[in-house]
Amino acid sequence: MDTNGWTHAEIRRRLALGAWGGVCALLILCVADLPAFADGEPAACDPSAMAEERERMVRRQIQDRGVSHPAVLDAMRQVPRHCFVPADRRAEAYRDHPLPIGLRQTISQPYIVAYMTELLDPKASHRVLEIGTGSGYHAAVVSKVVKEVYTVEILAPLAREAESRLRSLNMDNVHVRVGDGNEGWPEHAPFDSILVTAAAEEIPPALIRQLKPGGRMVVPVGAVQDVQRLTVLTQDAEGSVSIREVLPVRFVPLRKEP
Repeated sequence: MDTNGWTHAEIRRRLALGAWGGVCALLILCVADLPAFADGEPAACDPSAMAEERERMVRRQIQDRGVSHPAVLDAMRQVPRHCFVPADRRAEAYRDHPLPIGLRQTISQPYIVAYMTELLDPKASHRVLEIGTGSGYHAAVVSKVVKEVYTVEILAPLAREAESRLRSLNMDNVHVRVGDGNEGWPEHAPFDSILVTAAAEEIPPALIRQLKPGGRMVVPVGAVQDVQRLTVLTQDAEGSVSIREVLPVRFVPLRKEP
């Protein structure tokens, strides 16, 4: 099924008609569990390279599917995705699918990165908590739109590589921590918004507590063996929470410390 050019409305229409196959193919975020960064930090990367591929990615994969937040689109143009994937995968960096980064983790499809970032309704003054650093790509994109990003990764090798990569690209407003994302980062709470890039069977209560009144959280919810639902949780000024589901997705699971 050809998915190029779908808008958000078209995706919702196809969901309503039961056209799951093509949508899930578009949004699948789990690929083969191949080791990617097993030999350490990937080869040196020129962040100015592949600018045409980046522009084409934004135009065809993101704008044409309905993402319109100007700062998010600019961030997707600026951040060199090829620097966040293994060296032998750089030729695929701007294609319309996720890629393995090792340790059974993935870097998400570009459209999903942009769409989830737009759902945060980010502002330049915001402080954002991300759960699931991975390669650091999504944190890098968000860092171009907001004031500060605090990101938590449970797998220490990925966290160390991501931090080194972000520093090398002068993204100094991203703060990386090794830890259990279910617990958030309470020392720096509350946050204007929270982004979760792994599937939670239930939204962790600690994350809700770390969200500012008026804030929002974007999180995939559901069992790992099922198609999950990308969910937007908003909290009003009085602390009342509302939830809406927006898309079917499939993410790697949100891990917990033993």
